[in-house]
Amino acid sequence: MTTFAEKPRAGTGPADRAAAVIPPQQQYLGMPPFPEAAPAQLRNSQQRINLEHATHTIRGKRNRLVAEKDDWDALRTAGAAAKNEVLLHLDTYLQQFEDAATAAGATVHWAPDAHAANRIVTEIAIEQGVTEVVKAKSMATEEIGLVEALAAAGIDAYETDLAELIVQLSGDIPSHIVVPAIHRNRSEIREIFTRNMKNFGRPAPDDLGDEPRELADAARRHLREKFLSAKMAVSGANFAVAESGALLLVESEGNGRMCVTMPETLVSVVGIEKLVPTWRDLEIYLQLLARSATGERMNPYTSVWSGVHDGDGPQNVHIVLLDNNRTDVLADEVGRQALRCIRCAACLNVCPVYERAGGHAYGSVYPGPIGAILTPMLRGLGDKVDQELPYASSLCGACYEACPMEINIPRVLVQLRADVVDRERTFPPSPERVAMKAAAAMFDSPGRLGLGEKLAGLSHKVIRGERGITNVPGFGSWFSTRDIGEPPAESFRGWWERTDGGRDDHDKPRHGHRPGEVPGGDH
Repeated sequence: MTTFAEKPRAGTGPADRAAAVIPPQQQYLGMPPFPEAAPAQLRNSQQRINLEHATHTIRGKRNRLVAEKDDWDALRTAGAAAKNEVLLHLDTYLQQFEDAATAAGATVHWAPDAHAANRIVTEIAIEQGVTEVVKAKSMATEEIGLVEALAAAGIDAYETDLAELIVQLSGDIPSHIVVPAIHRNRSEIREIFTRNMKNFGRPAPDDLGDEPRELADAARRHLREKFLSAKMAVSGANFAVAESGALLLVESEGNGRMCVTMPETLVSVVGIEKLVPTWRDLEIYLQLLARSATGERMNPYTSVWSGVHDGDGPQNVHIVLLDNNRTDVLADEVGRQALRCIRCAACLNVCPVYERAGGHAYGSVYPGPIGAILTPMLRGLGDKVDQELPYASSLCGACYEACPMEINIPRVLVQLRADVVDRERTFPPSPERVAMKAAAAMFDSPGRLGLGEKLAGLSHKVIRGERGITNVPGFGSWFSTRDIGEPPAESFRGWWERTDGGRDDHDKPRHGHRPGEVPGGDH
């Protein structure tokens, strides 16, 4: 398969180079629905091997460190409660955050949607006269397609997170929330570096091997030039503290700290749900996030910044508060719990569907169980991709058990499935809708139910075979993975009527009880 990095380049300028290599955000919307995408991903045996190894490794580390915490369940409950407090009073906390951040010297921008956020960041870059920016890992900027928006304005945005760098150099798209290149192994990464790193700056060494230390060193040398020359950086934030206007970023490599401290201009794009009320609340989340995301007691790098400080750090600080339909999700009493998500990806690492199908099958910036609920709520259910996402789950509940924020993902999935059905056109009705209407009418009437049971009994004489019913016209996709057992010759109702409630022809109880005796009762 041809990657974006291998496609012919239209020009040699920064916008041409970025547009030729970085896949457009529109690709997510243009990807096929999960039922069509998953089979193709399942055939990628190397990807399945990579995913199984990586997710099991992270899961094992996470479980060992969670077991150390006797108060883990209490921490989860406290974290969920603090987030619920913010969501119920979000307007108050947002105003408090803006006031504190502005007082500290930052400029706060409000972005109702992705277009507005991209415009704000692009205008800042143009105003500063930059053609290149360095970028820390950020799901919010991935969500809005910021890299593509900057490229359209002639500005290159270079990913500095190692996994994001791998994805960018290969012209790929992320497949995991915490480890975007989880679907790649080290030999593939070596090939990507050797072939494409030169297109973005310092090339990889000619004798580059596939040892992790060598690969990390090649990335470090490549990125060092970007950090030293960049005048502007873009970041996200894991948390925003309402009482102080501070932002907090946790990471494992140090690239994020370089982004938020070295350039003259720093722009942080932050989802409005990232707020926490006080500094004290961070005590909870720093324990929950590191263990759940990477299986560490604490992230190696925890960076905090607030406003502008003379002679220390960026002197031009902007914060873009991103809505992008989050307030619509907030209005959903069941679905709003998805806004508690701290992007740890613990649900992905335990999900049997994600492990086999991989992140690309979801057609979403947010893959896995959390993506199956968050994406349809953020984008709406108007697209076939989003309508299919709530069904990309076996409802096994492993995601709910693993979630450090107690998000009941299966509960939200069931509600979204109901929403999808409610949005279906009523004419012509789908086979599923006809079947459910017929079932509802039958179960609503004892007479109709009895008639249905008798007809099922008659079908016993027609259907023969160990597999039972293997297909019904109009339900081919349903029967492609399951069968219905052979209907019994006699229903329970029929047996009850024939035997007079369980008695035989001689008026003796079938189970040894005398007439009129209540089994297990006094007599």
